[in-house]
Amino acid sequence: MKPEDVIIPEEALSETFLAATGPGGQNVNKVATAVQLRADVFRLGLSPDAYERLKTIAGSRLTSGGELLITARRFRTQDANRQDARRRLAEMIAAAHIVQAKRRPTRPSRAAKAARVDRKKQRSTVKQGRGKVSFD
Repeated sequence: MKPEDVIIPEEALSETFLAATGPGGQNVNKVATAVQLRADVFRLGLSPDAYERLKTIAGSRLTSGGELLITARRFRTQDANRQDARRRLAEMIAAAHIVQAKRRPTRPSRAAKAARVDRKKQRSTVKQGRGKVSFD
């Protein structure tokens, strides 16, 4: 699933704007451009498996109340930060829908085991020939 394909219901989201930190002069001090996006994970309509994967992806950004908290302050405008936060949420949800393939353990074949033993025997004889030389 691609981030563009993710549909996020508006009623699951809430936004607050806060003053951004860092360089930017008066613009940072006057304008609340940073966005804090809260997404109610239970309203997103995820399957239980996708919800579990989203929990691991989100990590500490997921609150105990089931809200996913994303803070976007990369850009100088509110609108750009809003779009950035929503894009990051869509990427997380898309990543949660990807199911990892289960690993099936494999065993070496009988021929591979025999070839390995033969190589070990060859190497052993080479090393045996490196012992002390006796002049009997």
